[in-house]
Amino acid sequence: MTHGLEKSDPVVGATKPANKAGLPAAKWVEPRTGTKGNAEDSRTRRTQSRASVSQGLDRVRQAARLRKKQQFTALLHHVTVDLLRDAFLALKRRAEPGVDGVTWQDYEQGPEERLGDPHALIHCGGRRALPVRRRFIPKPQGRQRPLGIAAREGKIVQRAVVAVLNAIYEEDFLDFSYGFWPGRGQHDALDALCVAIKGERVNWVLDADIKGFFDAVMRASLRKGSGCTRW
Repeated sequence: MTHGLEKSDPVVGATKPANKAGLPAAKWVEPRTGTKGNAEDSRTRRTQSRASVSQGLDRVRQAARLRKKQQFTALLHHVTVDLLRDAFLALKRRAEPGVDGVTWQDYEQGPEERLGDPHALIHCGGRRALPVRRRFIPKPQGRQRPLGIAAREGKIVQRAVVAVLNAIYEEDFLDFSYGFWPGRGQHDALDALCVAIKGERVNWVLDADIKGFFDAVMRASLRKGSGCTRW
C-alpha cells in the first residue's frame, strides 16, 4: 500500500507477473527500461499495528482464495488509521484539490490529527462525503470527457476502502488480466503481447475498444442523481 511519491516505473526485468500458483504459468515479459520507480516514503515507519493490518488483509485474501462463495459482511474494522495513513502517502502530491481546496501539502501538516476524524466518523456511521468537483477534459471532435475530483479526505477514504476490497477481488482476477490490478498496467500487457507474438505462431490480433464507455457510465450516474455518499 505504501508508495513513495513523485517517482515512476522502475526498470522491469523479465519476470512472470502472475501471483496465482494454481493457474497456468503466465507469459514471461521482456525487460524494459522505464523511469525511476516507486520507493517507500522515508517517513513511513513499519510498526506493529501496520503489521497487524497487513496480516488482517492477508487472512481476508486467504479466505477469498479458498472459499470462492464466501460472503464478507464484516470488513470495516480493517479500515484503520494506519491504512488511512498509507492511503494518504500513496496519493499524488501535485493532484488538483477538490471542492475543499485542501492540497496534499495542506494535509501533510498534522496528518495524524486529520486522520483521526474520518476514522472515527467511518466507524460510527457518521461520515458524509463532500461533493465531487467537476472538470472536463477536451477530446477529439470538440467533445469533452467529464472528470470528477474528490476532496482530499474523500480520496484517502476511497483508497483505503479499495485496499480492503482488493484483498477479495484480486483473487478472482485471471492470470492474463492487466487492467485495474495493482502492480500491473498497460505496459506489462504490451510486454506480454510482444513476447507471445515473437515466440508463438499468431494468425491474427484483435484490438477492441468500447466507444465512449466511461462517458456512458458517467451519464448513467448523472441520471440517477448525485449526492453525498455515506460510509
